Amino acid sequence: MNQKTYTSASGAAIAFIVGSVIFAVLVVAVKLLVNVPAIDADSAAVRTKALAEIRATEAKSLNNAGWVDESRGIVRIPIATAIQIAAQEWQNPAAARADLIAREEKASAPAPVVAPKPNPFE
Repeated sequence: MNQKTYTSASGAAIAFIVGSVIFAVLVVAVKLLVNVPAIDADSAAVRTKALAEIRATEAKSLNNAGWVDESRGIVRIPIATAIQIAAQEWQNPAAARADLIAREEKASAPAPVVAPKPNPFE
């Protein structure tokens, strides 16, 4: 081989090594100098707040009375009260079963159909 082939090959190798070193230096510089916040840094706080709100709402629903569907007479009562009422009612299982069936039929009855308002443009 002649001298010119060695020179061009070694020049390409030197250029590749110099380019690789420059690239590595730039990568390290960007890694050290640029402060990128974590992707989920603020979303963790948002999720924690949302979970606290959900649990507060659940606790309020479980421990306080309120209407579920006022038109059908369906209410929500605290768990302790529900257990006491169930224990009292089921002293007589036949009456409790009949009452339960009647309440279920009332609760699952279709809602009354409200006539749609006439369209003023027709």
